[in-house]
Amino acid sequence: MQYRKLGCGPLEVSELSFGTWLTVAGGVGREQAIRCIHAALDHGITVFDTANQYGAGEAERVLGEALRAYPRDRYLVATKLYFPVGDDPDHGLSAQQIEKQLDLSLKRLCVDVIDLYQCHRFDAETPLEETLGALDRAVQAGKVRAIGFSEWTGEQIDAAAAIAGQSGLTAFSSSQPQYSMLWRKPEEKVFPACAHHGIGNLAFSPLAHGVLTGKYAPGQPPPPGSRAASTEMNAFMETAGRHYRSDALLAAVVELKPIAADLGLTMVQMALAWVLRRPEVASAIIGASRPEQIADNVKAVGVKLPAEALERMDAAVGGVVVR
Repeated sequence: MQYRKLGCGPLEVSELSFGTWLTVAGGVGREQAIRCIHAALDHGITVFDTANQYGAGEAERVLGEALRAYPRDRYLVATKLYFPVGDDPDHGLSAQQIEKQLDLSLKRLCVDVIDLYQCHRFDAETPLEETLGALDRAVQAGKVRAIGFSEWTGEQIDAAAAIAGQSGLTAFSSSQPQYSMLWRKPEEKVFPACAHHGIGNLAFSPLAHGVLTGKYAPGQPPPPGSRAASTEMNAFMETAGRHYRSDALLAAVVELKPIAADLGLTMVQMALAWVLRRPEVASAIIGASRPEQIADNVKAVGVKLPAEALERMDAAVGGVVVR
């Protein structure tokens, strides 16, 4: 494993992070999920990303249970708030909600401090000054070490940075955008804004919801046990009107297989190396339903993709990329 600084904040992160959305909220059994978390630790992964919303708090509870036996300096806990949790309709980024949800997350995770506390989405109903003030108080109280956000626009990032700078509040040090070979929207505005303000990126869905594994074939039903075959999970394979199961997209992904073979990599390793090649990306968030998947994923760390291979990848998927 290799490690990178997460923006200008206090955290150093492993180049691969472990996300609990697929593992815990996606129906993997509790004991199997814990085995995956332990395997991630054994392979040098230090960042464990979750959210209060995942499984109505269950993901945080399972993660806390899995990490409890390890020294606290072996791992970083990253969680998020914004969406309603379970039957509680409260949501958003108000000062009251941040204080409430932070204490609940700390309790479920069985930790005294959350290393990275993230705004799961932007809250247009709450003034940014209120949100940033509440997050700063959480840092000053020692409950949070660093703060971040997920899926904010470049304009929202600029606005938050201006307020924090003018008011002397804790600045964001992390962004969590969706980013993959097939979904490149952050390149236009989010990455430049983050670079300007000293914010690092934790890229989620680097395998494009599993499509870049190569397991799905155009014109064929999804294999049993896959995400696309799950009625609980396949809704997330449709993003902004683009279905990741479309024949055109899957046919393009097929063209990536000989490129990976020529590089001596699996499709997964090539896709992760593609994301990690960007200097704006501090870490790529992976998920797993089996511990052996993690052993395969970590082989992407340190891989340098030749310019010729990058050109071939662009030629293969250029027609289906979301920019």
